[in-house]
Amino acid sequence: MNILKILQIIAVILTIVTGLVSLLWPRSVQGFTGLTAPDGRGITEIRSILGGLFIGLGIAVLVLGTREVYQTLGIMYLAIAAVRLVSIFVDKSSVQSNWISVATEIVLGIILVL
Repeated sequence: MNILKILQIIAVILTIVTGLVSLLWPRSVQGFTGLTAPDGRGITEIRSILGGLFIGLGIAVLVLGTREVYQTLGIMYLAIAAVRLVSIFVDKSSVQSNWISVATEIVLGIILVL
């Protein structure tokens, strides 16, 4: 197995772990994302979107295992990074966690698209 494939699998596992943390401990994402959930509806949204979506996409990549599904996950990360980068300036949200997120999303996106 080559180094790129190992990095891609690590990226997929990180995607699933991010989803699991959001699903199992939805209030824990507040410190890093700034998202708050004052009631059950907000918690459900964090669990379903940040949890379910990331878990589902990660599992899909592992199950299907084609180059195209790895690239699809990579494109998702690059799209998130692009929107986040614009939003950092438009919304005046230039905070450390946003910059860490955009850097991580770009790195994971590139690894997965290659």
